[in-house]
Amino acid sequence: MRTAEFDYDLPLDRIAQTPITPRHDSRLMIVDRSTGKIEHRCFWEIDRFLKPGDVVVINETRVIPARIFATKQPGGGKVELLLLERNDARTWTAWVGGKGLIPGRRLTIAGGPEVEIIEVLEGPKRRLRFDEPIEPFFERVGHVPLPPYIHTRLDDLERYQTVYATTPGSAAAPTAGLHFTDPLIKKLLDQGILFARVTLHVGLDTFAPVTEADPREHKIHTEWCLLNQQTADQINAAKAAGGRVVSVGTTSVRTLETAARGRANGQVVAASCGHTDLFILPGFIFNAVDIMITNFHLPKSTLLMLVSAFAGRDLIFKAYQVAIDEGYRFYSFGDAMLIL
Repeated sequence: MRTAEFDYDLPLDRIAQTPITPRHDSRLMIVDRSTGKIEHRCFWEIDRFLKPGDVVVINETRVIPARIFATKQPGGGKVELLLLERNDARTWTAWVGGKGLIPGRRLTIAGGPEVEIIEVLEGPKRRLRFDEPIEPFFERVGHVPLPPYIHTRLDDLERYQTVYATTPGSAAAPTAGLHFTDPLIKKLLDQGILFARVTLHVGLDTFAPVTEADPREHKIHTEWCLLNQQTADQINAAKAAGGRVVSVGTTSVRTLETAARGRANGQVVAASCGHTDLFILPGFIFNAVDIMITNFHLPKSTLLMLVSAFAGRDLIFKAYQVAIDEGYRFYSFGDAMLIL
């Protein structure tokens, strides 16, 4: 297996810069793993491919305004902070942009608490300690960190949240869920399709490409996730009754498969997944997920490798070429794929 096998060329004009309105009007590519057939639909029509008793698993994480600007003390030089993960009430792991950012260096945030660098981690990552919890200041000093390939200003930042986002903690949106609307969810519920919730807080490492020649040598980013007892009971009952588990996005896939790790019967165990390090590559045996809803992913990314593991690399790359030829919109604000 080589990382180069997961590369492809994408015309720049295929990268969606703005979201579709309404959300459920995005295009939906149907990919059937058993036949290799590819269909083109609208996301609103997803109910045609689901059945009563199926359980749709959504990630209810909410993107936090994790980009914060600060100045060095002394000196006043500018620093950019990207909060990645909350460690405790006042301590965070963050990407920090600037020079001379060593332990003991203090930073000032206009309108917010002061912060001290307490540990140097790999690359630009640092561990920070705020003088008081930063969350109450988010509305005043924080900015939502849109993906680096989006260059158009987003005036309504709620468009980078799912309609069911409730648990703050992500530095990026679980983008497969951006296509759902309240009317679509109601339509599915009225048809006897179930919804279950998990939480996985998405880190910015999700946009980082695999740079190693052999992807098995790549150190997968870890992300905190939770699958509670209610969700476990819903999923296990649906499976037992013949329903299928429909994962909304790769974040839900990682959570579900972490909770089902080592259990060949497809049952999931309720627990905090902690910092899951599950790296899904071709050859992986899926225990929990039967159907996947996903967006179109970056070349050489761990997410593209994950969907290739689920559907087969050749079928996924065939589907991606069809998507390019048919004018599908790619990445976070782009169109969706339903893999059956």
